[in-house]
Amino acid sequence: MALIVQKYGGTSVADLNRIRNVARRVAKTRQEGNEVVVVVSAMAGETDRLLQLAAQTGENPDLREVDNLISTGEQVSVALLALTLNSLGVPAKSFLGSQIRIITDNAFGKARIQKIEVQRLQKELKEGRVPVVAGFQGVDHEGNITTLGRGGSDTTGVAIAAALQADMCEIYTDVDGVYTTDPNICPEAQKLAQITYDEMMEMASLGAKVLQIRSVELAKKYNVPIHVRSSFSDKPGTIVTKEVERMEKVLVSGVTYNKNEARITIVRVPDKPGIAARIFNPISEANIVVDMIIQNSSADGYTDLTFTVPKADFKKTLKLVKKTAEEIKAQEVLADENIAKVSIVGAGMVNHPGVAAKMFAALAKENINIMMISTSEIKISCVVEAKYGELAVRVLHKAFGLEKKELKKE
Repeated sequence: MALIVQKYGGTSVADLNRIRNVARRVAKTRQEGNEVVVVVSAMAGETDRLLQLAAQTGENPDLREVDNLISTGEQVSVALLALTLNSLGVPAKSFLGSQIRIITDNAFGKARIQKIEVQRLQKELKEGRVPVVAGFQGVDHEGNITTLGRGGSDTTGVAIAAALQADMCEIYTDVDGVYTTDPNICPEAQKLAQITYDEMMEMASLGAKVLQIRSVELAKKYNVPIHVRSSFSDKPGTIVTKEVERMEKVLVSGVTYNKNEARITIVRVPDKPGIAARIFNPISEANIVVDMIIQNSSADGYTDLTFTVPKADFKKTLKLVKKTAEEIKAQEVLADENIAKVSIVGAGMVNHPGVAAKMFAALAKENINIMMISTSEIKISCVVEAKYGELAVRVLHKAFGLEKKELKKE
């Protein structure tokens, strides 16, 4: 008997017919002799609808109240799934994050899980029931409802799997696995049978929407295997796991594309110790994540500093940066939302020279200008003009032979 945590996204529970489909899949997994815990997102579009209502109440709605509001989406879906399971003869009980006691910090809208009290789940499993748990939400130490941010149900699923020491966490979505790139951009994209935690983290952080990055970080930390699958087919998906020897031959695993970032440049920044801290501390205190950072060589005691942030945080960041730039007497602040980040990812890159040169040559051949470059052991990212983003994806996918099925990680 295996213990399996199954997480279903919003498209998987978008209406009652799809909820019945999920219930049948859960019932089948139980009939195969497994124990099952289910984690469910809100029905497709519901969180956005609730956020739009919150936005209509005023310019800066209180984040605690917003979390109270948007957490109701999961309350509907878990109850409907539990009702449906019971109607099929599968004993089930629904739970909110506060009932299970998924304890988080108090960063409303982007809370982080600190601890999961598993006794309630273990009791339900022992008594033969399927616990149906609300994803995306928790409770802080003062009893306030919190939410985990976009894609937070993935994090809930993996965190529960880690806390229960489950054998597998199955993430059901509207795609049937992890692809070498977005098939909507590049029809030649291939599904990967396996991918490492590190590669998946890079792909998630770089714009791949299959898994939320925090869920992959948790999976790696607690060695939880993830199976990314479609809730609309029985085909095997992609296993996200630790690296094994047979995976090492693959040089580049995928190409990612992110058009949801903006670029900010501070011109003629005094090149003195402590200046960077003065610029980035207010951004950090506002819970804004900075991605790529590039600083030019110092000339006559001044330098230019460029970095990228999520578009959703662009206006807030620009306001903070302009204030700091004035304080440190920088010349001006430039901003550009018309960018895209294209990246190649692969654990095999670390031992192969010439990967960056091949990437740059492929982009140059199509006259795609590179505005920023960032590298790590298993990824290289380039910022280009937004209008060239999708072309860059197709060019790089072909340049590294990712359309060839024999290069999949089998």
